[in-house]
Amino acid sequence: MTKKTRFSPMSRRSFLKGMGAVGAGLGAGLGSTLPAFAKSARLQDTANLSLWWWADDLTFGGWIEDTIAAYEAANPGVNIESLQQDVCCVISQFTTAAAAGEPPDIAFLFNGLYHMENVWLGYLDPVNNYIPLEIIEQSNATALSRYQGNYYRVGWYPVPLVWEYNKDVWDQAGLDADNPPATWDEWMAALETLKTAGFTPFGGGLSDGFWGEWYLGNALTQALDSPGEAVELFIGDRDFREPKYWEFWTKLEEMARGGYLNDDMLSVDLFTAINKVVTGELAATQNVGAVIPSHIAQIGDRVGLMTMPVYGQGALAGVPITDSQGWGIPTATENKEIAADFITFMQTPERLNRFWEMNHYFPANRTWDSSVIDDPVIQLMWDKWVAGNITVYIPNLMPGLFWTDAMFVSAQEIVAGNMTGEQAGEQNAQVAQQWRDLNPDLIENYRIYAQSLAEAENATLEATEEA
Repeated sequence: MTKKTRFSPMSRRSFLKGMGAVGAGLGAGLGSTLPAFAKSARLQDTANLSLWWWADDLTFGGWIEDTIAAYEAANPGVNIESLQQDVCCVISQFTTAAAAGEPPDIAFLFNGLYHMENVWLGYLDPVNNYIPLEIIEQSNATALSRYQGNYYRVGWYPVPLVWEYNKDVWDQAGLDADNPPATWDEWMAALETLKTAGFTPFGGGLSDGFWGEWYLGNALTQALDSPGEAVELFIGDRDFREPKYWEFWTKLEEMARGGYLNDDMLSVDLFTAINKVVTGELAATQNVGAVIPSHIAQIGDRVGLMTMPVYGQGALAGVPITDSQGWGIPTATENKEIAADFITFMQTPERLNRFWEMNHYFPANRTWDSSVIDDPVIQLMWDKWVAGNITVYIPNLMPGLFWTDAMFVSAQEIVAGNMTGEQAGEQNAQVAQQWRDLNPDLIENYRIYAQSLAEAENATLEATEEA
């Protein structure tokens, strides 16, 4: 039975800021991991497990309950109780519970550093100790779930980072809605056309900061040759003062100065604003794939999708970006084998198909039979942002202090007209240095993580070239 969380609420922003200031001893609990691959022993006769979850679309919770019911029916004596979390508290609840030795048995985990710092604290076990590597890799948890050769998450559903536009609005403005801009110059020309036609060309909501996170994810990536390069910016091996690393902020500055953004951008939240693309109040916005089916339900194939137009010279410029939500196994749980068995059960063809049937959205697992997709917009997302050549979502690599004091501040100040892109680069460099001064013991963990990401990216490129 799904229950609402009863933990005292703590904003994600406040938690991130707190984590950004904590350094001493964070890596001390990591230690070495001995192989303890799950044995094919029979599950115990009775067991009560807890599962904590969150989703970009909370209706996905119906699939969780359906999966629990199916698993319990196949494993009499096993009872799994689910708890729906609030997005504000996903990270803080887990870390607090794990520190007290009372984590859930099955944990929903954000990608990248949002779970990796819990790995360094010793709060998560490698899932490849209990689940076959083939299943983990098929689940598409992404390279951000790996550290020193181990995986710490199994994938659930993908989160494509898309630029969404309303085709009806574009048609009314005289633009070619079936061929969106591919370059920055083409994009700026389209914004001017939309503005001249009386529409608000682009925007979102920045009151809670997440639109700025998405923007950094889409835009800074274009300056990079590898996701590990982003980590190097945070740990000081590279410098935000170098023009190519603050150029992305100048693109936001260009749109703000051109009057192409919605006037209420600083006073509305992320999801309130992005829904305005459906009504035509915004001609285009940033979005994530899991929200797109709800927009298709309202305006059908008039939903347009594109990647951010290319301005940068990095190898990742123009490459579609996709994140992945996932599941992990806490170190302190006494039910690791059952937790692993349940997570493996989630990856079976029947459960993957059921996810599609219930949500009209696809799972992350690359072996899922996508031939059942019956919508052209969903098909485009699958082909381009899941099955195609993609890269990871680099905001998952941001230290908490950088999120609160650099990214969030720069995005708001630039939109308000109070900061230039170059000034944002200087400010970002200062905050990154402040974080390093507060967290010297984390630098080596981040550096190892960056090396792993570079290796994974090279392996992916080699596999793509061979294919």
